[in-house]
Amino acid sequence: MKLEISLFKFDKNSDYLPYYTKHFIKITNENNLLDILNNINNENRFDYINDGDFDLVINGVYAKASITIEQLTKNFGRDITIEPISIRRACHDLLIDEKDFKEKIELLKDFIDEDDKLYYNRLKQYYYASNTLNYEDEYIGDAILILASDIIEKRPDIKELVLKQLHSAEVGAQYHTSLKNRIFNFDYSIEEKIEKMQEDLGYIDSSENQNFRVDNTLKIDFGTFNKDYEVKHDFKDFNIVYYDYNKCEDTQTLLSKLDAKILNLDTTKLDLAKRTFNKNKKITFKTACTILLDAFDNNADFIVVDNDDDFYIFDYNRKSLEKLCGRDVLIPVIHKNELQKLVSGEHNIAKRTLDKHQVNPEII
Repeated sequence: MKLEISLFKFDKNSDYLPYYTKHFIKITNENNLLDILNNINNENRFDYINDGDFDLVINGVYAKASITIEQLTKNFGRDITIEPISIRRACHDLLIDEKDFKEKIELLKDFIDEDDKLYYNRLKQYYYASNTLNYEDEYIGDAILILASDIIEKRPDIKELVLKQLHSAEVGAQYHTSLKNRIFNFDYSIEEKIEKMQEDLGYIDSSENQNFRVDNTLKIDFGTFNKDYEVKHDFKDFNIVYYDYNKCEDTQTLLSKLDAKILNLDTTKLDLAKRTFNKNKKITFKTACTILLDAFDNNADFIVVDNDDDFYIFDYNRKSLEKLCGRDVLIPVIHKNELQKLVSGEHNIAKRTLDKHQVNPEII
């Protein structure tokens, strides 16, 4: 078995921009990615840490150097790109400047001991894996929220003091975006801990109470998804992006029956932070901009969403999104129920709602 590896290279003292070196690896006795890194290093020196717990990024997903060859090829294929956990903070190849991570623990300095500091250092992956850091450098970080949860569990008597300190942070827990699609073999109990901190801080609200229709008060009835449908229009020659953060089976099945090209973009795995929207719609809008612009720049004809909330965020808030990103965001968004009607040839039914979009797909 052979692997094609693109390895991130950068020296802050001599390089203006990072670059990638190509390595074609024939797997013989290697057991994990660390073995591969060691073999590459023997022939072409680069900076990393020779340890199975070393954090890195594989094809956009955060992982450990201990990932096995079997796990590597099964989940990422044989064309592998290896990068540091923060390209913006890269200093020497896969090594980064961790100053920002180390400084954030100061927020809880009055409540921690040496064991807590050691525990925090083991949470580095969760800090840098957060998509929020791509928009907000001052975000306190998911590692702080995990540490706070641990502190409260050990000392429930100081819970209110810890929560008060977290609440004092200007870019705090209300800016959290889910880690579930960003870390290999993610431990979902971590996300549960963070969400519990958000709940205790009063940042989470139900979908019914969120105002996703900020720029438009009109509510659309998208009808129902008829599972007993016949494909009469297969969307041949169309490029479609599916925002599949929660992966709806009905939508996936529908798209699989079409002859359209389904664009597989990493941004469609990003969390829109809908549960804290009323406390911080900015992080939702910034993420939505990233998703829409990525689809547009990859020549998508439209984006498909699974539910009403996602539709309103992407389509009804065009003015806010365009103001935020400084660009026109004209790519159409189609609800799965509308797409099912279009596929089935029920154009008159679909037109009733398509005409109410901020950006009309003009497919009919």
